[in-house]
Amino acid sequence: MRIALWQTPHPAAGDVAAALRRLEDAAARAAAQGAQWLVTPEMALTGYLIAPQQLAALAEPADGPLAQAVAAITQRHGLGIAYGWPERHPDGAKPYNAVQAIGPDGRRLAVHRKVHLFGAEDRARFTAGEAPAAPFEWGGWRIGLLICFDVEQPAAVRALARQGARLILAPTANMLPYDDAPCLTLPRLAAESRVAIAYANACGAEGDTRYGGLSRLVAADGRVVVAAGRSEDMLIADSPD
Repeated sequence: MRIALWQTPHPAAGDVAAALRRLEDAAARAAAQGAQWLVTPEMALTGYLIAPQQLAALAEPADGPLAQAVAAITQRHGLGIAYGWPERHPDGAKPYNAVQAIGPDGRRLAVHRKVHLFGAEDRARFTAGEAPAAPFEWGGWRIGLLICFDVEQPAAVRALARQGARLILAPTANMLPYDDAPCLTLPRLAAESRVAIAYANACGAEGDTRYGGLSRLVAADGRVVVAAGRSEDMLIADSPD
């Protein structure tokens, strides 16, 4: 499977229209290089460390206008997209930090809600999910979803592998100085559970927080297939069987 990892800064706080325009451009570039799936950073459509009240106001259900817009992009360019957004909580609590996978035909395939919130800023904005979403089937692959700190948890990676996942798509907003996550933890966990990990991190900054980049595709034997540096990038690579 050919995967595109979009390493990009977050949009200006709440500028969803600009984020969707940039996603359209990224999808076009990825599709032109034969990618079948595009993975965005965590909270790519709204911004991440923005005011909690603003984030809550931007939250939408999994079938809301953002999902419909992303589905239209997948159909126009013929590739699946795994994207991060704030999912509205059905009980009116803080939103979930979520990733949704939408296939090339516009079908919504799976939603994962971040289980392992990282630090006080995450907890101030989001409600934690309860467990990793079950892997979904696409093109003969069984694919799991995790978000940022989730993919650093051995139990979460093992749980998806036990359910038959061969590949995990992981939108991420890993900040400096935590380079050990992509450089050390991901290869180890991929090799331990024999599952490939496609890790799309943010770059740039939001306020005083700087994101570390270093997006990468890690094979199921722990080998790094392709990796980015610190700056904006689009990685295209084939996930080994």
